[in-house]
Amino acid sequence: MPRPRSESARQAVLEAMRAALSSSGYEAVTIEGLAEVAGVSKQTIYRWWPSKAAILGEALLEGELPGVELPMTDDLTADLRALFTVQDDGETVALARALIAVTATDPELGARLNERLAAPIREWTAERLTRGVAAGDVRADVDAAVVADQLIALGSYAALLGVGMDAERVEKMSELVVRGIATC
Repeated sequence: MPRPRSESARQAVLEAMRAALSSSGYEAVTIEGLAEVAGVSKQTIYRWWPSKAAILGEALLEGELPGVELPMTDDLTADLRALFTVQDDGETVALARALIAVTATDPELGARLNERLAAPIREWTAERLTRGVAAGDVRADVDAAVVADQLIALGSYAALLGVGMDAERVEKMSELVVRGIATC
């Protein structure tokens, strides 16, 4: 029978992950480093989590989320450009790839993470489209949840492929989304 997790050791590992993300970024995180900072053995970590991505998932699910400022101006295309650019920094791409791995290996954790991490984009999309409808730029029949799913999917797909969204790609995606929801 496996030994139960020590809650204080578990919290120490999760805090070590959050601290490592802040200081070094996900790619630099190692199990050895987490064990050292948390004051636990590598075997303890490997016994409780199947991968560093799983630790990341649990750490993000329980801790503070990295703050991302989502744009809200009068220019929908500019706001979309800014959103796609935020999703494209190297650290965000590394985190997204790790979270895709977590989702693939642990669907329940993946679903919970998706709900938590996608919520700000869903809320932003609903508010931004509401403003667009009021300004006459966005059709009233546009489903904000569907648009949010597409925005999230575009960023996730690029992260999965490890493909950056250069300025030309960001411009084309932004224009495509706006054409699809515009009033004219």
